[in-house]
Parts: sequence; structure tokens; C-alpha cells
Amino acid sequence: MTRVQLMIFVLALVLVTGSVAAADREASIRSWQMARLLEPTQGDLKSEAKGRVMIYDGLTDKDVDRALDQQFDRLEHMMFTRVVVTDDSGEAARDEDGEVVTEGDDGCD
Repeated sequence: MTRVQLMIFVLALVLVTGSVAAADREASIRSWQMARLLEPTQGDLKSEAKGRVMIYDGLTDKDVDRALDQQFDRLEHMMFTRVVVTDDSGEAARDEDGEVVTEGDDGCD
């Protein structure tokens, strides 16, 4: 294996490993948010009673609908950003460029 081939291999390995780590991190964040949203601890509820608002980021429209149905009495303590639009099967909808569609996404950064 030449030095260039080795460098390309190592770079590819780093990119793949980073992608897997990022996916794991996103799954962990989503899991934590869903637990906080649907199964709040007594501490979470006490914080909300004092006026704390939790910002949930990147959940799906189906997650938000579920929260609105199951946790309606806590709604004033929830804020949702970058809500992912899903199709009937629960998969993220994508635009013509293959980017995930989020609610209220007007294309501005």
C-alpha cells in the first residue's frame, strides 16, 4: 500500500467513524429529549412549576403530536424547534436536494 493509499484509507476510516459517532450522539440526544418530554422526573416537574421552559430540538412531527396528546397539561413548558416533517411511514421528508424538511423551514439561515 502506498503512502497516498494509506492516507486515503485512514481518512475514509475517520469519516466513517465520525459519522457513526454523530449518529449515536443524535440518537442519544433524541432519546434523552423523548424521556424528558414523555416521562419527566419530579425534578423536571418542579422546574416547570417554577416557570422553566424546555426547548426540544429536532424531534419529528409525530413526536410532537404524541407529546401534545399525552402531556397536554405541560404544554406551556414546551418549545419545539426544527421539527422534522415525516411521511406516513414515519420517515423524514426530504426536499429536492435531499435535505430533511423541517416545519416552518423557509430556507433562510
